[in-house]
Amino acid sequence: HRALRQRKMPPLAVACRPRLTPVTARRARARSARGVASSNPSCAPASSAIRQSSLQCRPRVGPRISVTSETRRCRSSVRRVRAVSPAAVSASGDAAVTETENHPILGQILAGITVSLAMVPESLAFTFVAGVSPIVGLHAAALMGLCTAVFGAQPGVISGAAGATAVVFAPLVASHGVEYLFAAVLLAGAIQLAAGAARLGKLIRLVPNTCMIGFVNGLAIVIAGAQLGTFRGLAGAALWQQIGLTLLTALLIKTLAHDRLRKVWPKQIPAPLAAIVIVTVLVNVLAPDFFALAKTVGDVAAVAGTLPVLHLPDVPLTFGTLRVIAPFAASVAAVGLIETLLTQQLVDETLETRTSTHREVTAQGVGNVVCGLFGSMGGCAMIGQSVIHVQAGGRTMVSGVTCALAILAYVTFGSGVIQRVPIAALTGTMACLVVDIFDWESFSRSRKIPKTDACVIGLVTLVTVVTNLAIAVFAGVVLSALGFAWKSAKKVNVTRVVENYVAVRIESFDDALYGVQ
Repeated sequence: HRALRQRKMPPLAVACRPRLTPVTARRARARSARGVASSNPSCAPASSAIRQSSLQCRPRVGPRISVTSETRRCRSSVRRVRAVSPAAVSASGDAAVTETENHPILGQILAGITVSLAMVPESLAFTFVAGVSPIVGLHAAALMGLCTAVFGAQPGVISGAAGATAVVFAPLVASHGVEYLFAAVLLAGAIQLAAGAARLGKLIRLVPNTCMIGFVNGLAIVIAGAQLGTFRGLAGAALWQQIGLTLLTALLIKTLAHDRLRKVWPKQIPAPLAAIVIVTVLVNVLAPDFFALAKTVGDVAAVAGTLPVLHLPDVPLTFGTLRVIAPFAASVAAVGLIETLLTQQLVDETLETRTSTHREVTAQGVGNVVCGLFGSMGGCAMIGQSVIHVQAGGRTMVSGVTCALAILAYVTFGSGVIQRVPIAALTGTMACLVVDIFDWESFSRSRKIPKTDACVIGLVTLVTVVTNLAIAVFAGVVLSALGFAWKSAKKVNVTRVVENYVAVRIESFDDALYGVQ
């Protein structure tokens, strides 16, 4: 204790049992001790980290920290201990301990299966937008998901054949064919790899929070509009069955995810997965005659196919080809990176973590390069599926890899099962997603925040729905910059000289726009 004082280091408070007689048992208990705090917070920096070491438990080392029954149950799930800031330390000397939960493998596998079911209809719908075969979109969802799960920084982000990239590729496929699409995807992946090597992902910090809110609200509206398309062409009993099954799925998800049922319902089984399974069994097993008109995945497109194989783009290697695909590749690379990084920020805020942006950019580049080499349409992060993944409990690479492998299983030998899943079950899942991700407080908040910020939220939301994400974010950043310049123009710094408590003269008149005068 005296040596610690001489080094100006605070004594450690170790939450453990009293001294044990055997030395080996004492050291073993000390390795698993996980409550370290500072008895004198003013001597330690706020961001200092104290590594867990094999300290012997002594009865008079700083203040005692009470170990509750909850912390005893979580003893095996703690991997590391970090010091907290002085503001978090109470007057009694107790400190909050940051814990890292141990995520069960079964829960991660079920989370991956859940999000894979939600990706199938979206991938099929986006293939129709791009004008390619449905198998091309499913292969893109599997390859992008697998590459980003292995090489990405945020395991909660799910990538696949996204609508933002499908819209950009549609004119290229219509004018030059699908082979030029594969070449453009390959070039877009190379551009993203270059951006990751240059660490350009940090530029996403320039996007203000108001653009983030508008981005999420706009995508929620786009997702809701896409779900309305599932009711198109239906009438009579088929329409009412579609509406009823959608409402039933949404009701099951909200009921199983309610706080009162969390103590009864197993945490490893996601509520969306359980709702999809229940509705599927109801339609195909319990009452197949009553729901004979229910629309299924097989009614949208055939899912059966083979595994992706190596396929180099069959295009001439000339500058003319490069001039054709370069604009589309650059647009897809920019749109994909913007949507991916914004999705990564959203997941980071949800999970209260911070992950590497350039690593995520590099993973997107790897995924698009692989898609281009295997004859797929490429893609980027999908915010809807990422939110479903996080809500289902996906936290590690296992869930992302499971999602990709599940999609490949649907294509190869599981098509007979996945084609019998009702579209209404997936529509109800996406409807719950829209309700969850839309910032409903933005309406009431617009009266309290500055008018410039409210205009940015509305502009980004509107442009996201009408055009695409890249233009919306660019417009939001420009409007935010103009608003900041206008606010700065109203601030004037005046320097005056005071002698004998009397203002003598003004030295300078500093204006934000016109400089020093």
